[in-house]
Amino acid sequence: MCCRRQLHDRSWAEQELFGNRGVSDDCIELTGCGVYNDSCSDYGSRDKLGTALGRTVPDGNVLFPDIFHTDHLLFYERFKAYQDYILADCKASEVKEFTAEYLEKVLEPSGWQAVWRTNVFEVLVEVIDVEYSALKAVVQLSEPFLCESQVSTFTLECMQELLELKERQIPLQELWVVYDESGEFDQTALAVEHVRFFYQCIWRTWDEEEEDDFDYFVRCVEPRLRLHYDILEHRVPSGLVADYQNLLSQCEELYRKFLNVRNSIPSSDSDSEVENVSMVEGLKLYEKIEHLKQKLKLIENPLLRYVFGYQKYSGLQAKGLRPTGTKITHVVSSTMMASLLQSLIRDKLCPDSCGEELEIQFHSDPLAAVNACYEGDTVIICPGHYVVDGMFCIADSVELEGYGLPDDIVIEKRGKGDNFVDCAGPNIRISNLKLVQHDAVEGILNVHHGKTTLENCVLQCETTGITVRTSAELLMKNSDLYGAKGAGVEIYPGSTCTLLDNGIHHCKEGILIKNFLDEHYDIPKITLVNNMIHNNEGYGVVLVRPAMPSDVKDSSDGTACVEGFRHEQLPECITDELELYEQAEIPEQIEGNYEIANELGATSAKKSQMLKKRLSELGITEADDNLMSQEVFVSIVGNQFKWNGKGSFGTFLF
Repeated sequence: MCCRRQLHDRSWAEQELFGNRGVSDDCIELTGCGVYNDSCSDYGSRDKLGTALGRTVPDGNVLFPDIFHTDHLLFYERFKAYQDYILADCKASEVKEFTAEYLEKVLEPSGWQAVWRTNVFEVLVEVIDVEYSALKAVVQLSEPFLCESQVSTFTLECMQELLELKERQIPLQELWVVYDESGEFDQTALAVEHVRFFYQCIWRTWDEEEEDDFDYFVRCVEPRLRLHYDILEHRVPSGLVADYQNLLSQCEELYRKFLNVRNSIPSSDSDSEVENVSMVEGLKLYEKIEHLKQKLKLIENPLLRYVFGYQKYSGLQAKGLRPTGTKITHVVSSTMMASLLQSLIRDKLCPDSCGEELEIQFHSDPLAAVNACYEGDTVIICPGHYVVDGMFCIADSVELEGYGLPDDIVIEKRGKGDNFVDCAGPNIRISNLKLVQHDAVEGILNVHHGKTTLENCVLQCETTGITVRTSAELLMKNSDLYGAKGAGVEIYPGSTCTLLDNGIHHCKEGILIKNFLDEHYDIPKITLVNNMIHNNEGYGVVLVRPAMPSDVKDSSDGTACVEGFRHEQLPECITDELELYEQAEIPEQIEGNYEIANELGATSAKKSQMLKKRLSELGITEADDNLMSQEVFVSIVGNQFKWNGKGSFGTFLF
């Protein structure tokens, strides 16, 4: 407490010293923290009349007076207020005490009006005193009586009776301060806003149960505040936001049950059967609560949220074959000229070339064309710049083909939707297109199920690039991917990812391989051949895995693992290419390629050892060969790693 009080006293003492030093009062401004700062600005200065805050008109049919507009504060304003002036280095059990101390310094004790809001009614009140320790205001009804409610029973007499039952004390977070042009109540309005926001968005009912051996602001307030603004600014996938709110509701419900069970246990040392049952029930609830709290903290931490990713459920439903059994070729063009149509007929639509009559549909929007597709359809996109405000959801085997060079066929995504392209079809092919992503939350292309082939494409990313989910397969050839604020390609456990002759550059990380050591995960199958991975902020390739006691590996074991990869049978479509690349591999490339294969091999060997140990503990001494032969299906040949900020390969240990 001593450190906290010194911080408060220093900030307020400095304000008093400004005049003694000859600093004029018009150099002191009001900030969102609810304190005065020396900024040499006329904004909210003491010697000038007028408020520094905005005003807003309350919703509803009753003509309430305007209230201060304080719910628009920026992240750094709230951050500074809680860190420097309200909570500082307090413990969880000291939050209420520190908040009360802050309010004593900035909150006007009386003489201001507010709108008291609940889920049922709104009423205008006047504050006549403040109970700082209880974080409550003592109020009386204003004259004239103004009230709006969902039911007609809230008359003046009913409201007076309700106030008497509450001893006229109302929680500060239920009050919205009435606007005043003089500026006298600016700090009061901001202080009430900080209290309201804290208890609505930051505080959890179980926080008081937390141990007092850590800084509450650092451990709880800052990550929750950052998550709140990440959600406001659409930087968190909507599915993850829904999961977080659901986890929060579950945890609150379980905590209420836990408190009821705990309160039902008498404080005496009796050993009755009923008490024992209650204690067992309480322990089970406690374990469930702790499990949910860990999940919440995982989402609240931006680094862990990124590293572990979000296992989004893909609800894409395949249409299957068209009821008539026909397959349609969809042609997309903003304007169809005669010369373009002749070229299309000659190159793509001529019946002689395909051996059967084609049914053709014309579209001006590529999104509409994809939405009209059934199993086996083809979409041919003519040169042009197409702007879409929606998501491509492809759940059938469909081919999207640009008619020309990728730079001439641009599909630009606008709007703040989560995804750009979601793929879940058995065999999807996308070629000769340039995808440009804006204002997105998730990656530019997500492969949820099935196989997606990406060839001769350009992907200009905004967040993560391509994500290959568990059980999905990606074959990416001769393509260019850049600009991702996360990883260019994210490879999940149990997926298959083949990257041939691609450029992956100017991303935060080039390729990120998710942790696959968990016993529930399958090892991914990865092939990297002749890719140019350069100018990424971090590593060219990053492997995420838990720290192991045996992280210092014997070099001979690592060599054996790598040799095992090189001799595995590869897909027929790339076997010949690999032989050429292995022969042509230059010495400068060998080190980076070998390092990646070596680490992946060692990690795969660790997983096999863990599996053998687990089976042995279960009494299984002779395991199925197929079960024990889970090796990383890897061929890493001919890749070039240049000018990556941290090097060609790194491991993120957690």
